[in-house]
Amino acid sequence: MLLSNKMYKVNKAKYLLSAAWVSQWPDEDVPEIVLAGRSNVGKSSLINTLTNINGLAKVSGTPGKTRTLNFFDINDELRLVDVPGYGYAKVPHKMLEQFADTIDTYLRDRKNLKGMILIVDYRHPPKEDDIDMYNYAKYYDIPVIVVATKMDKIKKNDLKSFEKRIKEYIGFDDHDSFVRFSSLNKQGIDELWAEILKLCHIDNN
Repeated sequence: MLLSNKMYKVNKAKYLLSAAWVSQWPDEDVPEIVLAGRSNVGKSSLINTLTNINGLAKVSGTPGKTRTLNFFDINDELRLVDVPGYGYAKVPHKMLEQFADTIDTYLRDRKNLKGMILIVDYRHPPKEDDIDMYNYAKYYDIPVIVVATKMDKIKKNDLKSFEKRIKEYIGFDDHDSFVRFSSLNKQGIDELWAEILKLCHIDNN
């Protein structure tokens, strides 16, 4: 059950810091939601759309370029954490291992982590990396909001069948949430904020 039907208003959103090492992570004083997804799936665009600030998260033209955990402060009451995208072959293997170790430590040990936004492309079946990331979150008992982006590219009559396909591929847990999203048409923003606030136990009244 959602805490409120009111639209969440982002009065303040700012880039906090980029952290390559655990020692650089900010204090665990506010809830955090981590964003995961394949390289260039649209994580930066999603952050910019959610906050209504173009350029808050830099949209890289080079897949796999994000090599740190990037922390964004929202209204001084929660953080969005963008982790390195996966599934890009040109990133050196040693760097991939470092990414994996950092993300593993974050998912396993971060006390204020309240949930994961797993971003997938609505148009295509989830890849093996997406399925692995979903299972990874489930292994650590992290609630997941599956966000299917680029819904504007899908015919209205196909939305339900494509959603079913995504859920079947990842083995979707009915306790998790599924949000249809389009950065282009600004669709799914209120629904996604409602799910984020629910996981963070923030009352939007």
